[in-house]
Amino acid sequence: MPNTFYGSYSVTSPGIAVRNHALLYWKKLSHKSFYEGQTFIRLSRFAQALSLALSRSYVILPSFLALMYGRNLALAQAPSDLEYGRPRSSFYRHAEDGHFLVTSLLQSIFEGFILLLRAFYLGILFSPSIVMAPFADAFGPSFRKLWLQVIRSTLERAGPAFIKWGQWAATRPDLFSRDLCTELSKLHTKAPEHSFSYTKKAIKKAFGREISEIFDEFEEKPLASGSIAQVHRASLLYPYRGRRIKPIVVAVKVRHPGVGESIRRDFVIINLVAKISKCIPKLMWLRLDESVQQFAVFMMSQVDLAREAAHLSRFIYNFRRWRDVSFPKPVYPLVHPAVLVETFEQGECVSYYVDELEGHERLKSALAHIGTHALLKMLLVDNFIHADMHPGNILVRVTRRKSSRKRIFKSKPHVVFLDVGMTAELSSNDRIILLEFFKAIARRDGKTVAECTLQLSKKQNCPNPKAFIKEVKESFDFWGTPEGGLVHPADCIEQLLEKVRHHRVNIDGNVCTVMVTTLVLEGWQRKLDPDYDVMNSLQTLLLKSDWAESLSYTIEGLMAP
Repeated sequence: MPNTFYGSYSVTSPGIAVRNHALLYWKKLSHKSFYEGQTFIRLSRFAQALSLALSRSYVILPSFLALMYGRNLALAQAPSDLEYGRPRSSFYRHAEDGHFLVTSLLQSIFEGFILLLRAFYLGILFSPSIVMAPFADAFGPSFRKLWLQVIRSTLERAGPAFIKWGQWAATRPDLFSRDLCTELSKLHTKAPEHSFSYTKKAIKKAFGREISEIFDEFEEKPLASGSIAQVHRASLLYPYRGRRIKPIVVAVKVRHPGVGESIRRDFVIINLVAKISKCIPKLMWLRLDESVQQFAVFMMSQVDLAREAAHLSRFIYNFRRWRDVSFPKPVYPLVHPAVLVETFEQGECVSYYVDELEGHERLKSALAHIGTHALLKMLLVDNFIHADMHPGNILVRVTRRKSSRKRIFKSKPHVVFLDVGMTAELSSNDRIILLEFFKAIARRDGKTVAECTLQLSKKQNCPNPKAFIKEVKESFDFWGTPEGGLVHPADCIEQLLEKVRHHRVNIDGNVCTVMVTTLVLEGWQRKLDPDYDVMNSLQTLLLKSDWAESLSYTIEGLMAP
């Protein structure tokens, strides 16, 4: 129907007209039943709700009511002064929107059916891992290695929620065995790419403009596609035509379609499994329900791209004076929970310098120092830590700077941290305890280390704290001897986390994330410069009596221009 008719004419089908008459007559019947109770039988609340819900839908009942009772109801005239002023109960107001209740009920039934199908599929998918689990240790190391590989491949096939859960579980050696954490850290996050047509729709829905109105160039093929989103390279459209300027190259993150709904459904299943585990005595100490809540916060940070933009802004402010560390800059107002536009950062993955590049010891040593000081600033100064600091999220740019004295060119590395969706922030109490924990490790004081570890959870369920303290003290007494002094402090922490798992000691998720981030960073920096010790630098700072006052000044003085 042409739009020109809308201004002067009203086009109504016979079915809609009958429905409107039915609604009018039913309103008059309601007036009579509410205010002239002697004439009509008062309707029950259930009848009111049912009839109003049905009369607001396109079914046979409105036509039936209009034909059968229209003539009698037309005689029933409600008082004119009650048309707008009659009191309505909350039940009546809800009944007027009863068709929404019917629709919600149908949607709930459909969602329940989809959830059952999903649970059935996951049950079949995970059945090999579950069947192999009781025999993982009985049939030797090769069978256990195969079982771990089956778990990893199963999680990869299960979808984004389970991939992210596996990545999160890899950071919890206090809950899971070391070989399982190592295998889960290899989880492959590459996902199928969604279509370019969906990318265009998502950008238009997020920003209210076509892609050609925002970007001058936009690469249809994504640079990468993860379990949550895929990344395109583009250049922003300059608003002032005719001026020649260097184009602003950006990275455009677009969330995959249906990821939010898929993760929400899987969370219902994961949460149900966690609640069932509370009824199993051998699994109660894991506190899976609390772990799922911590994981839910982690997933929210991954799915909501606007939150990642907020994290980027905070890191940029914290490192605003640093010349050798940077982060991508979100391009406001092109920020949305489903689409994030940020500056495109050039660089080589740090794993190239860790595993492939031969020689260049001075460059590698400088790179190790930059990473260490960045971590110390996040942990001890800002209390805002990048909690996903694996080599894939770290780029290195090598620039040439001219020395003012020797007139020669020297290589200077610049570190760019990516994907800051996952962060950790400690409470003041946890921060104090964790610092005492690191100090005790520096002094090889096993008793204090164990006591601090037991305090790193608000709900400690360790069945035998004394046995845990005794075992940790014995280990640290050995590490304090000349023979045990050869053990690296980072290896001490790894062995301590094994004892934590063995004795079922609870550690809050954020605290453990900080520990594991320190170990991951220390691991690749030890490869870059074997002579440089992250833990030793941390210990040297913490054992100073005035470390809190001098630390910020020391780090800023080292790294700022």
